[in-house]
Amino acid sequence: MDIIKKLQEELNIRYEQAQAAVRLMDEGNTIPFIARYRKEATGSLNDEVLRNLSERLSYLRNLEERKEAVLKSIETQGKLTAELKKEIQDAQTLIAVEDLYRPYKQKRRTRAMIAREKGLEPLANLILLPTIKGEIETEAEKFLTEKVATIEEAIQGAEDIIAEGIADRADFRTYIRKYTWNHGTIISVAKDEKQSSVYDMYYDFEEGVAKIPGYRILAINRGEKEKILTAKIQVEEERILGYLEKKLITKDCVATNALMKETILDAYKRLIAPAIEREIRSELTQRAEDDAIKVFGKNLEQLLMQPPIANQVVLGWDPAFRTGCKLAVVDATGKVLDTVVVYPTAPQNKVKEAKKTVTDMIKKYGVTLISIGNGTASRESEQIVAEMLKENKLPVSYIITNEAGASVYSASKLAMEEFPNFDVGQRSAASIARRVQDPLAELVKIEPKAIGVGQYQHDMNQKKLEEALQGVVEDAVNAVGVDLNTASASLLEYVSGISKAVAKNIVSYREEHGKFTTRKQLLKVAKLGPKAYEQCAGFLRISEGKNPLDATGVHPESYEAAEHLLEKLGYELNDLTKNGLSGISKRVKNKKDLAAQLGVGEITLADIVKELEKPGRDPREEMPKPLLRHDVMEISDLKEGMILKGTVRNVIDFGAFVDIGVHQDGLVHISQMADKFIKHPMEVVSVGDIVDVKVMSVDEKKKRIQLTMKGI
Repeated sequence: MDIIKKLQEELNIRYEQAQAAVRLMDEGNTIPFIARYRKEATGSLNDEVLRNLSERLSYLRNLEERKEAVLKSIETQGKLTAELKKEIQDAQTLIAVEDLYRPYKQKRRTRAMIAREKGLEPLANLILLPTIKGEIETEAEKFLTEKVATIEEAIQGAEDIIAEGIADRADFRTYIRKYTWNHGTIISVAKDEKQSSVYDMYYDFEEGVAKIPGYRILAINRGEKEKILTAKIQVEEERILGYLEKKLITKDCVATNALMKETILDAYKRLIAPAIEREIRSELTQRAEDDAIKVFGKNLEQLLMQPPIANQVVLGWDPAFRTGCKLAVVDATGKVLDTVVVYPTAPQNKVKEAKKTVTDMIKKYGVTLISIGNGTASRESEQIVAEMLKENKLPVSYIITNEAGASVYSASKLAMEEFPNFDVGQRSAASIARRVQDPLAELVKIEPKAIGVGQYQHDMNQKKLEEALQGVVEDAVNAVGVDLNTASASLLEYVSGISKAVAKNIVSYREEHGKFTTRKQLLKVAKLGPKAYEQCAGFLRISEGKNPLDATGVHPESYEAAEHLLEKLGYELNDLTKNGLSGISKRVKNKKDLAAQLGVGEITLADIVKELEKPGRDPREEMPKPLLRHDVMEISDLKEGMILKGTVRNVIDFGAFVDIGVHQDGLVHISQMADKFIKHPMEVVSVGDIVDVKVMSVDEKKKRIQLTMKGI
């Protein structure tokens, strides 16, 4: 197989692009580095395409390795024909290779093996051909030996051999698998119909295998795992059996036809159908997981890329009932100024005392924003904050912050190192405050899957999920860039080319030698060699350093070209420090000739110009700004037809959950998102989007709010 050509076709890119990307990956370059600084070679393939390419490259290489191993095994057995060799070499999937290998694979002791050991294979061949003119029992009697006591045993043994042969045929399995996929139905039923559960809709459920959406597969899988549901695949057997009979019963033989039909039924029921069902269920689960991981990844990316609310003194509020609400004030740089616990919620209900404490903190530290976690007692805390701000006429806004993963972080080793004298509540409050100041810098401290913007993340392949989400965080961190002199080790370790150990070494070097003044100093950091420097340098920023280019996304390898460009346009390097060179792009004429003169490609020249015009630009500035609130609503305030502004908190396969300012997020079902048909909610919304929604219905008892985005 020409793997490069296969990648070209699958990803719909040029052959040269695929070839260059594979070469760069094999040379040890990271995906963020290739996407940002090797655009000339790859034709500007982005992070997403490169990650898909990397995943498929790994699969296709594994496929080729498996083919080699299978061919070697069959050849060793002396059974490799030219035709079989070609079939294996032409196979496009691992499952196709395994189907072809099945007859030659070492099996555990089967009924067919035992029958062969008893010398019954010739009888099986007589039935298959078929050449029997008389009664089958007469032929079977000839095979009676010490090992075969009865005619029935002889016939059964022959049937077992034939059944295994049928089950091992790759063409049969391919047809049955395809037919079952296209025409089969997945059915789920309750083990106990009287038992109420979240799986009610799957108690008597059926849907076509080819059409069932991934989230339903994951729900059914979980229901089975929790022993509430049983599920199976049902398919029209007559069609499959008819196909097998047509292929295998080629002559009208009275002695063997009935026996062959019986054997075909046994082969299908006992050997083929259960295996095909397992394979299809596995394939459905894998596809569902892949889709869920993509949705989770996209949601996570949107959350990480939320714009920072800069230059604000923030009071982080970690709400709770019995143990009290933990508060932490952080200054504009994220430094914790004070922490306290108040008890305005049940059972203490010290509302007046809490309001005074918070008001005093706001006035003392100049708090301009309150960040309230959206966990337990969030609704009650929000009510108290809104009342307090109104009563005291304080010029302060508040925001409801997704606190998913805050408890995981606050109990982590990293949090203990960062705040050794704080308890978990204080750490959590500090994290909730910092999340609005710089969501990316704070969220990278938390295991990505604990951030909670996905669905069924605990039910899927954890290694695959972790790898995918790590990639999302890596892409986000490198897209934004990192301040080399202020970044934590947990942020630095996501920078292209930097390992956990090197990230710690950078922080240690900074503590020992003071601030970095040039990017080149990185080469003095332990375990950070030339290759790692090449990969990471462009993503690390140094403000107010010796070279103004160190504060930009221009890679050191392009410094000479950037300096020559400035010289040609009549600028000096120090002009960069005056908030960039606004309008420089308009002065760049005849890009092709200019790029040739500078010794770079046109794409690289365009990137250099963009960086010089706006040094260290932050892509998060283009994202929707967080929604700040001043007042609070009750679920009872909601009326049908009411139009509200809300923040998208989570996007799933069947819709999106939107925070509209009451304790319970409302659901916008996929059917209520647009006037036209859409395949997935992500075509319309992303996590963090500010959207206008209309209230369709409210069920206060069940705390369900149905929203629509149509007709607004």
